[in-house]
Amino acid sequence: MTDLSRYRNIGIFAHVDAGKTTTTERILKLTGKIHKIGEVHDGAATTDFMEQEQERGITIQSAATTAFWKEHRLNIIDTPGHVDFTIEVYRSLKVLDGGVGVFCGSGGVEPQSETNWRYANESEVARIIFINKLDRLGADFYRVVKQVEDVLAARPLVMVLPIGEEENFVGAVDLITMKAHIWDDSGDPTKYVITDIPENMLELAAEYREKLIETAVEQDEDIMMAYLEEAQEPTIDELKRCIRKGTIALEFFPTFCGSAFKNKCIQMMLDGVIDYLPNPTEVTPQPEVDLDGVETGTFAIVDADKPLRALAFKIMDDRFGALTFTRIYSGRLKKGDTVLNTFTGKSERIGRLVEMHANERIEIDSATAGDIVALIGMKNTQTGHTLCDPKFPATLEPMVFPEPVIYLAVSPKDKTAAEKMGMALSKMIQEDPSFRVETDVESGEVILKGMGELHLDIKVDILRRTHGVDVVVGKPLVAYRESITKRVEDSYTHKKQTGGSGQFAKIDFIVEPAEVGTGFQFESKVTGGNVPREFWPAVEKGFKVSLEEGPLAGFPCLDVKVSLIDGGFHAVDSSAIAFEIASRAAYRQTMPKAGPQIMEPIMKIDVFTPDAHVGDVIGDLNRRRGMIQGQEAGATGTRVKAQAPLSEMFGYIGDLRTMTSGRGQFSMEFSHYSAAPKNVADEVVKETLERKAAKA
Repeated sequence: MTDLSRYRNIGIFAHVDAGKTTTTERILKLTGKIHKIGEVHDGAATTDFMEQEQERGITIQSAATTAFWKEHRLNIIDTPGHVDFTIEVYRSLKVLDGGVGVFCGSGGVEPQSETNWRYANESEVARIIFINKLDRLGADFYRVVKQVEDVLAARPLVMVLPIGEEENFVGAVDLITMKAHIWDDSGDPTKYVITDIPENMLELAAEYREKLIETAVEQDEDIMMAYLEEAQEPTIDELKRCIRKGTIALEFFPTFCGSAFKNKCIQMMLDGVIDYLPNPTEVTPQPEVDLDGVETGTFAIVDADKPLRALAFKIMDDRFGALTFTRIYSGRLKKGDTVLNTFTGKSERIGRLVEMHANERIEIDSATAGDIVALIGMKNTQTGHTLCDPKFPATLEPMVFPEPVIYLAVSPKDKTAAEKMGMALSKMIQEDPSFRVETDVESGEVILKGMGELHLDIKVDILRRTHGVDVVVGKPLVAYRESITKRVEDSYTHKKQTGGSGQFAKIDFIVEPAEVGTGFQFESKVTGGNVPREFWPAVEKGFKVSLEEGPLAGFPCLDVKVSLIDGGFHAVDSSAIAFEIASRAAYRQTMPKAGPQIMEPIMKIDVFTPDAHVGDVIGDLNRRRGMIQGQEAGATGTRVKAQAPLSEMFGYIGDLRTMTSGRGQFSMEFSHYSAAPKNVADEVVKETLERKAAKA
């Protein structure tokens, strides 16, 4: 199949437990890809094939699979909903043309849906909405539609209306054809009838259809004039064309409903994917950038006859070796081709090409623009690298990954584990760019860094089970930072006289706090050549390198501005190295005078609790130094939004479950760094220095 108009590259994303994986399973069943449906809660879902996913009933890594529906090819990526794995959603959205946002009919727009929606907005991905679980207690289609408007500031375009509610949910009214689709209770997705709209819904359906038409015809001047002036309704094809145009332009989001678990209304959503989501040629092409990441003004246009442009968006290691998931934007890719990796500057040979169906694979000989395939045999390609035609090199806009906020020290139990651990960790870093590994030079301990407790918990589990490495795990540590509060003007002279030429450098400078979030800033105000221009970069480098270790406890320093105002040099003895040494010593001399303080990571927290326990939850968050930002009442409970320091949130899920009799849920993600109170800061400094002394 090379007719690109029949391709749909889509991702399914949502909050934890809104039913993404179940929806994917139903799509695969309907499209004939699998014959027996696997359930998430039994640990048998097709796309959740990691042991850890099956045990916990959550999706950890995005899985890619291909299916066919009504002569269209769907490349589907099922992404995780858990906040610690948002990175998977982010990188999947980057290579997709469209998305399906799944919302729970009773839970509504949950915190992770907001984050994913924001990512999709940034990536400008067209989406349709599927409101799932309408068979559940407390499910309310109209309330969720309202939440999409209020919470996500999005414009849902209601395409169907549910028939019956909660356990009496049987199907939906299609507002385009004005027919009711009603399923029986056999659980067979194909057992449904198309019939007239129930009497009691005629008025509501007419009202919603009118809204649908009015919104859709805004996309076409001629159809709108005919509708407004001559009261001429658009034909079904005209209506679909208008909706497609508005969906691709992100003007609105066609909204469907159903119950994936009960196999109801999935077909309507699949038809929506084909009717309204863009094919690869209808999406704004990816910008190409130069080696510094600056856009060059050219784009990777989706065309099989143009030079090859492909983006590796995920590395996955399994029993057959490393798989590099790649989205091809333009050109063709064949088995045995040699391609250039513009990030490393090295050529790579494509060993084999496979089309993925979760963890099964089908070998193929070639792939063209618009395809998502896995490559086998890539040696040096990592997530975010561009593969291109060696004769026409170009780089696609790379991916940006968030900084980790939580650390964990691990050490191997014995010598054989130590050898295996290095290999295993290097594979794991390639697979997950939000996971970092460092070795503590002083203690030789290995430090794992990640996005949250669950993230690191899973990583340790993978080390033990998948790679067979037995490790001893330390307690989680917070990634503190340091900053300064005062402006200090100071001077430093570096003199060293040995046999032969000596070293001389004098600098007068100001150290002051910079704007929050600006990092390190350096400027030179030297006039008259007291410090020659060629030594300025050495002064900047000396300070910049020193900022890796703050004056209080050795944490990296944030938001510092250094201004070089004057100095002196010696015609023979001054050199770049002398000025760099001078600025490093000046840093050590001046920073303790600049009112240094410890900065702690503050997390954005979203807690869902039954109404009876709201007081307990808020009281507990206050005890954890949390700031309550607001609360919203829902149908089945209350959502409390707050900010609290990460150091106070370890083990929170256990306490929350105890307080709410197991019904509370929460999600948290990094928000910003803020100054720690004095008693906390003193404790952090004391502990850190003791730990360093113990290692020494």
